[in-house]
Amino acid sequence: MPSAPIPTEIKLHRKSRVIELVYHDDRAYRLSFEFLRVHSPSAEVRGHGPGQETLQIDKQDVDIVQLEAVGQYAVRPIFSDGHDSGLYSWDYLRHLCLHRDALWQAYHERLAAAGHRHQSTEDSR
Repeated sequence: MPSAPIPTEIKLHRKSRVIELVYHDDRAYRLSFEFLRVHSPSAEVRGHGPGQETLQIDKQDVDIVQLEAVGQYAVRPIFSDGHDSGLYSWDYLRHLCLHRDALWQAYHERLAAAGHRHQSTEDSR
């Protein structure tokens, strides 16, 4: 099975708190820092198995203070809230790009089910 394409460009738009991933076919995807933070692939967020996830709340103002390359296969964002253990592989980033709307909706539904309201007015684009 072929692996996901590697972005040809990764731009951090700090004012709007958005990361832009541009691919070889000139397709560009924009993911908010908040979206990346709440969908971190780290064990801290995802747990060590089904049902062990930790719902991330109040992350609408999180920034990415640094973005580090991890070999040839991933990037590691360092977030302003101290979270730095998520390794975002190219495959996982592509998954987030392609399924952003459904993932964002599911996150909002989990927040509501837990009795939290999302405070941001932006939609993670």
